[in-house]
Amino acid sequence: MTPATPAAARPHQHSNSRHHSELRAVARHVGRRRFLTTTGAAAALAFSVHLPAAGAASAAELDAARIKEDPFTLGVASGDPLPDSVLLWTRLAPQPYQADGGLPAERITVRWEVAHDERFRRVVGRGTATAHPEFHHTVHVEVPGLDAGRAYFYRFRTGRWTSDTGRTRTAPAPGSRALALTFAAVSCQAYHDGYWTAYRHLAQEDVDVVFHLGDYLYEYAVNAVGGARNYKNHALPDHFNHETVTLEDYRLRYALYKTDPDLRAAHAAHPFVVTWDDHETENNYAGDVPENDVPPEEFLLRRAAAYRAYFENQPLRRPQRPDGSDMRLYRRLHWGRLAQFDILDTRQYRSDHAYGDGWQTPGPESEDPARTMTGATQERWLLDGWARSRARWNVVPQQVTFSQRRNATGDAYKVSMDSWDGYPASRERVLAGAEATGVENLMVLTGDVHVHYAFDIQRDFDDRSSSSSSRTVGTELVTTSISSGRDGSDKPANWDTYMAANPHLRFYNGRRGYVTVELGEDAARADFKTLPAVTTPGAAISTAASFVTEAGNPGLQPA
Repeated sequence: MTPATPAAARPHQHSNSRHHSELRAVARHVGRRRFLTTTGAAAALAFSVHLPAAGAASAAELDAARIKEDPFTLGVASGDPLPDSVLLWTRLAPQPYQADGGLPAERITVRWEVAHDERFRRVVGRGTATAHPEFHHTVHVEVPGLDAGRAYFYRFRTGRWTSDTGRTRTAPAPGSRALALTFAAVSCQAYHDGYWTAYRHLAQEDVDVVFHLGDYLYEYAVNAVGGARNYKNHALPDHFNHETVTLEDYRLRYALYKTDPDLRAAHAAHPFVVTWDDHETENNYAGDVPENDVPPEEFLLRRAAAYRAYFENQPLRRPQRPDGSDMRLYRRLHWGRLAQFDILDTRQYRSDHAYGDGWQTPGPESEDPARTMTGATQERWLLDGWARSRARWNVVPQQVTFSQRRNATGDAYKVSMDSWDGYPASRERVLAGAEATGVENLMVLTGDVHVHYAFDIQRDFDDRSSSSSSRTVGTELVTTSISSGRDGSDKPANWDTYMAANPHLRFYNGRRGYVTVELGEDAARADFKTLPAVTTPGAAISTAASFVTEAGNPGLQPA
């Protein structure tokens, strides 16, 4: 994807020789062949951050009564709702901008509670969890034995401190007839590009779940005034003013992001289902190929650090726990018989970009049938899941634009090599699989591009004859960014060209915001929410456009 701001406006990204030398020192100890094995990647990560080796004695335990400052500075979160279980998250960090979070390298016991009511008079579950220093004192609690299809409240305690109260919910019972579901889609929150006012509004929305489609974190430097936030009353520490490379870098950057009060409010209000894109690691990486010309073992070490920090700081379940530079993030969730969600990872397994990335004329290199966006294993998992689906709506939360997006009318057009346009054979296999399995009511959710789009997914995007037989087979809803790209505009400079060059594009808006979707038995409604500004806080939210697509009759219609 394109950077969050133009190169000239991007925060200074100086090369930090200390960090790069650390990575190179580790890379020399672990050759590429060994690194590409699971054990080699784990060993390299352990070497770089001095984690205890397997079988080593556990860290000593800290008496939580000795914690003198509020350790819940990063809030609480929940995620991946199941019919009988929720995943709860927090991290202990009395001093979040310090590398150690203001805590010694000792384990800490944390108590958790789940209740029917916000005052915790009807507690339905409680227990303890350990915040390990090896995982930066993060806590992931999978709470079992809950009732299906209802809201719960939760909180954490340690010592004399109590966290904020969060609200979450379970999914409906398997196979049950859920009549309705409302969710939000969000993406792309560059801290240095503006305030996260959209999250403050989202926290007040009546939604069941939030899908974060990637770029939760940006690796770019954040200066003392927070970039476009232009803080006047405080200065950020200098260690944020360089690109994230090491595990410590990524952990500190998550701490910066999660101290934002608007993000904390959204996490406390709703369960999140998260997937990443590129910036959680590095701009436009593809599989094990970095953006820049660095040794592959050095990049994979960086990827391992980024993946570990991502897991530590997100409400993810145990199957998503990384193993070195590998992390299985794609997974499937259900909302009764109303919806099946197939959450994809289009970054970790993809082929390298054709024609050197960027916007290029499609040709034999990009159209090579061997190229893949998802990897063969994930692709087969997706199609097998569709074959077994009995859901009314089949929703695919993923990262980059799925529908064709030409940048000019006529034959002299280019397409993005980072999107599915750069992997057309992979897209064709997915569409053919949807057709073969008879999957109903396909809906693709997308982030990445910092604009709102609404697309009718065509079975053959290249069939543009006047007697075109290409048919609409689904809907793609692209959510704009939370802040990336700064304020934006309602009609970007290329608006007229894009609308003319892409007849299946039904809506295009360049402001910041998010999308909410109401799913019902008979139809789905999408509302594209926008803000007039993010470089100043407190902007109002409005609905720029609304569309409806009927079940069994794909295609977007104005609401």
